[in-house]
Amino acid sequence: MAVRLDKPWRPLTEDELRLVNGHLGVYELGDAGGAILYIGVADGRSLFGLKGKLQDVLAKPPAGVAQFRVEVNQAYHTRHAELLQVHLADHGELPALNTDIDASRLGRLRPG
Repeated sequence: MAVRLDKPWRPLTEDELRLVNGHLGVYELGDAGGAILYIGVADGRSLFGLKGKLQDVLAKPPAGVAQFRVEVNQAYHTRHAELLQVHLADHGELPALNTDIDASRLGRLRPG
């Protein structure tokens, strides 16, 4: 598995969300150009898993969010932290909409 989430971007629409299952895992929200705006997790407390999380986003999308990608993963908390660490290493900061995360509490990665 690649350290970065390398799935293709999908438009944030009702038609696309019909194709998403209720599995647990991680997801990224991006703008129309593919910049990552938010890295999220659908964990055991998430109603309807990834599908539910993305339906909530679609109901009230944050400014600039146009697309998403998902990764089904049973180690979702570890993978979430890893994706945040990679973004921090690549960009020097967390995604703009990840205001709920304290970057100083994340470990550091040096992806190749």
